[in-house]
Amino acid sequence: MPITVKLTEAGKFDGTILYPSIATGATTLTGTPEEAGEIVQINGVYVVSLGKKEKLTNETLRRIGGSIAKWMARFQVNDCAVQLEPILKTGISPLPAVQALTEGLVLGNFKFDKYLATKKSTVLSVQLLAAGVDAHSSLEGAVASASITAEAVNLARELSHEPPNVINPQTISDLAMQLATQYGLTYREIDSKELEKMGAGAIVAVGKGSLTPSRLIILEHNLKDGQKPVVLVGKTLTMDTGGYSLKGTENIITMKYDKTGGMVVLAAMVAVARLKLDTPVVGILAAAENMISSKAYRPDDILTAMNGKTIEIISTDAEGRLVLADALTYAERTYTPQALIDIATLTGAVSIALGDNRAGLLSNNDTLAQKLYESGEFTYERVWRLPLDTEYFEQIKGTDSDIKNSGGRKAGTIIGGMFLQQFISEDVPWAHLDIAGMMMAEKEMPYCPKGGMGFGVRLFLDYLKNIS
Repeated sequence: MPITVKLTEAGKFDGTILYPSIATGATTLTGTPEEAGEIVQINGVYVVSLGKKEKLTNETLRRIGGSIAKWMARFQVNDCAVQLEPILKTGISPLPAVQALTEGLVLGNFKFDKYLATKKSTVLSVQLLAAGVDAHSSLEGAVASASITAEAVNLARELSHEPPNVINPQTISDLAMQLATQYGLTYREIDSKELEKMGAGAIVAVGKGSLTPSRLIILEHNLKDGQKPVVLVGKTLTMDTGGYSLKGTENIITMKYDKTGGMVVLAAMVAVARLKLDTPVVGILAAAENMISSKAYRPDDILTAMNGKTIEIISTDAEGRLVLADALTYAERTYTPQALIDIATLTGAVSIALGDNRAGLLSNNDTLAQKLYESGEFTYERVWRLPLDTEYFEQIKGTDSDIKNSGGRKAGTIIGGMFLQQFISEDVPWAHLDIAGMMMAEKEMPYCPKGGMGFGVRLFLDYLKNIS
């Protein structure tokens, strides 16, 4: 069910209005509940709790927005309004607060029901009431920007949910071309045959077992001669069986989400175009399907990547770093980026290290790492930086090849980043986000149902806005 959010003059709405209120104690007859986001009717008035004032943050408001969206769906309230003044009077910074509330409203209404026989298609509407809208013109911009951002997250979620019999390297390329046409992005595709001619033996090998070979899908925004863009690279494994290093039954069942990094990049590029950001941005989807056949690559194979380095295959289930290796080399050679950032569901080890609260961040540049960290804190798509000490390279140093694609169980996330670092130059600011622990919610969250989270879209867009 889509949801629209807009700013409206207070007093010009006569439907269901929610009045935000700081918690006064649920034990009193007229008290606002302690739990932020809880909606109750007090003396005929609908009150949404802001929780305790000292705990009110932008993330709290994001979660409150999610709670309101779910309340509307549950009770079939198709149109309602939220009074902004009680929120603004708490002293919280107005623009980030309204942005967070709007994001929560749009994100909290997401549901992937495309393949259900019975689904609801009602369009919900929320109006944010402000006294003197003209005086709050900046808030109107914040609502519009936040809506576009959250809609992009929902796009990433939707595409992440799509099953592998629908989404493969070819169909995602077709979709990317459609979206590029719709939103004014420049689209290009480099197919497997052309990649092979370019020497991209790593990404080509990963897709050899599939009926739909590997490809690079490229989207460009506001790219002009002489400009150095920010390049976003997404791992786009539309299905990962593990190849001949076959995954077990429990681990293979969610591998449609192994394309999440690419879906985040694609959705972020759509939002970049809709927001008309000044910064030149390039999005690259390194797309492949890791399957088993007589043509599939094998353990013990030695591949030659686009930059000329040879890679001994220890595990065909360490395929994400292979498709990214050639994509990173291509990105650097083609665009000379001001910043090169890849995002991938790369290692299960990152979940062991950081759980499902933060993504792993590895980088060769302190300034870039700090900016991404700050954007993560602001959007609550939080990251934590891990080291890239040179000693870790010993785990992937090759004997019959330059490097190996796996270094064993120790420091798995760091080793993944160390591998990728071999395919970029030291002077290119680069960062790697390992979102394997954040690719899907295993239980319903305040503004995300079970399934694909779209983690990284909001982080990327905040980072890009800050440098724009």
